[in-house]
Amino acid sequence: MINKYWIWFSRIPNLGNKKKLKLLKTYIMPEIIWNLSKEELLKVEGIGEEIASNITNSIYKENLEQYIEYMNKYKIEIITILDDEYPQKLRNIYDPPACIYVKGNKDILNNTSISIIGCRQCTSYGMNIAKCIAYNLSKNNINIISGMAKGIDSYAHMGAIMAKNTTIAVLGCGLDIVYPKENLKLFNNILENNGAIISEYLIGTKPEKMNFPARNRIVSALSDGVVVIEARKRSGTLITVDFALEQGKEVYVVPGNVNSPQSFGTNELIKEGAKCITCAKDIIEDLQNTCNYN
Repeated sequence: MINKYWIWFSRIPNLGNKKKLKLLKTYIMPEIIWNLSKEELLKVEGIGEEIASNITNSIYKENLEQYIEYMNKYKIEIITILDDEYPQKLRNIYDPPACIYVKGNKDILNNTSISIIGCRQCTSYGMNIAKCIAYNLSKNNINIISGMAKGIDSYAHMGAIMAKNTTIAVLGCGLDIVYPKENLKLFNNILENNGAIISEYLIGTKPEKMNFPARNRIVSALSDGVVVIEARKRSGTLITVDFALEQGKEVYVVPGNVNSPQSFGTNELIKEGAKCITCAKDIIEDLQNTCNYN
């Protein structure tokens, strides 16, 4: 049964994840926060006048049943940080999402997984490598995670689907929105192949630019390692790499053409000490040595 208080908690504007966790640490459950006065909220460190006003504003407590009705109709579940089924890998990071919304197979969230990320404007070389590595990892029962963006993300998901294995897409918007729109078929294929599509954002949340860096920390957190296939000099892909390193994840990089702008970032990562790999076997052997993968 979907808890309306968590829906409300997700709906409050300008209440970022860190502040949500601060409130939960103090008051344990959103049901308690629901009944707090503005004066009580202002006593919590980091909760200022604007946020306290938003939390106590009755408008955000209205029409919650419409959200619940939509989620039930389209089989969107919510997993909160208080739930036993909340992924342990997410608990281990600095700022775990207070809750995640899940469409599809939530049982795969704790599986051995590799994230595959890279350029949106990838080359045919990048496309083929992404599909090939994802396919071969999937054939070895390793789940593929990415962000369902154009380019490398999409081809990584496709490789897993071609292998008839599961893949997880992490979105930077609500699960009622397919972004980009041209990935509707991929969105459905992920679900049809027993995969999962997840987001920390409530339905109705648009794919705002600021959501994607936050999304990237979840992509890396759920994985046992991150594979980078093509990244430009100032690629957003490198944000995910930073999260991965911060979270203690292994970063694997596929080398690219030294004359290609799409390979500048990846080749620089290799020079900086990232593990250079050329096939799925390189990753599998490393996982066997580092995380008891069999």
